[in-house]
Amino acid sequence: MDTKKVHDQAKEALEDMRKKAEKEAEKVKKAVEDAGKKAQDYIKKNPAKATAVSAGVGAALGAMLAFFMKGKKKEDTKEKK
Repeated sequence: MDTKKVHDQAKEALEDMRKKAEKEAEKVKKAVEDAGKKAQDYIKKNPAKATAVSAGVGAALGAMLAFFMKGKKKEDTKEKK
C-alpha cells in the first residue's frame, strides 16, 4: 500500500467523522434548545414552583460548597502543622 493511498483513506475517514460529529452536535443543540423552551414554559405556567425549586437548588449548592470549603480549610490547617 502506498503512502498516498493511506493518506487519502485517512483524510476521507477524518472527513466522515467530522460530518458525523457535526450532525450529532446539531442534535444536541436542538435537544438543549427544546429543553430550554420547556423550562421557560414551565416557569411561565408555574412561577411559584419554579421559584421554590430554584431556591432549593441554590440552598443545596450553597450547603455543598460550604461543606467542601470547610473540609478544604481543615486539610490546609493539617498541612501547615
